[in-house]
Amino acid sequence: MDALDLARWQFGITTVYHFLFVPLTIGLSAIVAILQTAWHRTGKVEYLRATRFLGKLFLINFAMGVVTGIVQEFQFGMNWSSYSTFVGDVFGAPLAMEALLAFFLESTFIGLWIFGWDRLPRRIHLACIWIVAIGTNFSAYFIIAANAWMRHPVGFTVDETTGRARLTDIWAVLTNAQAWSTYLHVVSGAFIAAGLFVVAVSAFTLMRARRPRRAGDAVPHASEDGLFRKTLRLGLAVTAIAGALVVFSGDHQAKLMAQYEPMKLAGAEALWEDEHGAGFSLFAVGDIREGRNHINVQVPNVLSFLATGDLEGDVQGINDVQQRLEQQFGPGDYRPNIAVLYGSFRLMMGLGLAGVGIGAVGLWLTRRGRLPSKRWMYRTAILGLPAALAANVFGWILTEMGRQPWTVVGELLTAASVSPGVSLTEVAISLSTFTLLYAALAVVEVKLLLRYVAAGPAAVMPYPPDDDPGPDIPAARERDDDRVPAFVY
Repeated sequence: MDALDLARWQFGITTVYHFLFVPLTIGLSAIVAILQTAWHRTGKVEYLRATRFLGKLFLINFAMGVVTGIVQEFQFGMNWSSYSTFVGDVFGAPLAMEALLAFFLESTFIGLWIFGWDRLPRRIHLACIWIVAIGTNFSAYFIIAANAWMRHPVGFTVDETTGRARLTDIWAVLTNAQAWSTYLHVVSGAFIAAGLFVVAVSAFTLMRARRPRRAGDAVPHASEDGLFRKTLRLGLAVTAIAGALVVFSGDHQAKLMAQYEPMKLAGAEALWEDEHGAGFSLFAVGDIREGRNHINVQVPNVLSFLATGDLEGDVQGINDVQQRLEQQFGPGDYRPNIAVLYGSFRLMMGLGLAGVGIGAVGLWLTRRGRLPSKRWMYRTAILGLPAALAANVFGWILTEMGRQPWTVVGELLTAASVSPGVSLTEVAISLSTFTLLYAALAVVEVKLLLRYVAAGPAAVMPYPPDDDPGPDIPAARERDDDRVPAFVY
């Protein structure tokens, strides 16, 4: 193992850890905005209580995402200076837009939302959380556009004197087909994760309310069943709708892979030779050195349809793509880690579809005011959250590992991207430090979330002492000068 290997491990660990928070931030910001809008329009206090409760969980996750995201910036200067030198002129524009426009919106208006509950008019306060949600999604787009450029570089030239990529068309970068398609897929997956987060929190609270009481157990408030049924239904609906978008965008992503990244698609399917009417692999055992499968259980023609829209379409295989790349770029091994791609693709699809299935089945089980009576149903709903997060992670592993051995496809190899002066010892020290730091942050994150979930809505908005849910607050449709009460009671 050399410095390059450890640098890749370090970047992979920090990126995967950071991305655990990103989908929740993207989706929860919109879900909290929807709940506050419902309160604004109806005046029902249960919507305000749900907004304050889930808003607290969103803020915990947002803060942790910012902290872990800052570390990502350090990676480029520490271990990947050659990569930074090459892409800096291109990445400067979209990342500057992300920082100055999108993150500015997020950070400014999230502060106004946090401290403006009893200071801002209701409509302005509501607008703040919507601007946070919009800013979060803008931020995601600019970052994904930069990432998509690495897989399909457009709108640039390479300066022959400096050897650096020079931006010539920012619009081409921002409208890159890989960018908008990946954005739709990533954001849909993020909303699945956020929806299942709300489902898990709601299911946990509802399940706890149905367990036999023991001495010393806190008695849940009478109104919590109604509150968490609403949030459960909202989470299930978000999951189901986002699931339909994931299927649509995933189909488009497969066609883009076939066009721009044939090696990635072939590796994800363990398809070794060009094939007419290729089948979708369900299970395969092969020999990577020999470049063939010993066992391959397939669904006929499905891969060709996914890749080309034609059941009899041609799909390129690993061995043939390798030969073409050698002819184009010279001798070398242009194959990514086939086993990782094959496994990640199936785990992404399987876990993601399982989460979507929970959303669809859950909507049916909770129709017309019903709530499941079996505890295993609530446990299954809770397990949907780690499944969705894992699906998001495996999707990014497929995306990033599938680009190897390139950091910028066709332009810059990963081996040429690492900082030339970084030693194995230095990378090992930084890797150990970041891993220990992230382990500590994970403990903090989990404890904070569990503490507030266990405490319930009463921790952020106390119930009245007489166990009465209290009067609804009139909806703010006519007057815009009503302040939002920090606490209703």
